[in-house]
Amino acid sequence: MALEFSPPQEEFRTTQERVYFQVRDAILRGKFLPGHAITIRGLAAELHCSPMPVREALRRLTSERALELSDTRRVTVPTMTPEKLAEICAARVALECQAAEQALPFVGKGEFEQLRELDGRVTAALQQKNIEQYVTANLDFHFTLYRLGRPHIILSLIESLWLQTAPLQHLVFQRFGVQELPDRHEDLLEGMADGDVGRVRQAIRQDIEEGLGSISAEELH
Repeated sequence: MALEFSPPQEEFRTTQERVYFQVRDAILRGKFLPGHAITIRGLAAELHCSPMPVREALRRLTSERALELSDTRRVTVPTMTPEKLAEICAARVALECQAAEQALPFVGKGEFEQLRELDGRVTAALQQKNIEQYVTANLDFHFTLYRLGRPHIILSLIESLWLQTAPLQHLVFQRFGVQELPDRHEDLLEGMADGDVGRVRQAIRQDIEEGLGSISAEELH
């Protein structure tokens, strides 16, 4: 079954860069599930390239902990433990609250309307119980906001944490659907409209904790 990789959204100088970003994007959008084995030859065929750039992309993603290499040299999407999930959740709260606060001074009328439109896509996906659209719209909403603050180190750390949790969240969505997911984006938008840093940080914290925190230990297996 084809994984339906997204076409590159920008021009890359090398095939190696293109493959890395396409596989990374597929992980972020939940195309790979925990425990899923990844073969170099299979990815190369789907991405229409030689094995070499795929091998390098998997090496980079393994170093970023988005993938893991077993003792048998098999590359898989990592499984999650309750302890690791709690640590990632706490790290995401700290970093994403900082990124949202850093972005707040750069949210003008145009930026606010863009975020409002992206949140509309999130809401529509929840109403339609469309997992694929929800994952994509939620990802776009958060990273559009965070990029407004011109972050450097923080954004790469946030992306690394999302890479580690996206497969797990997608698996839970597949099992239980998205209709019960809390939506704190409205609180976040209202906080931004008022320039209320405390409310912005609280909305981000609740969004993360109610999302990742709702995943039980039983659902990790």
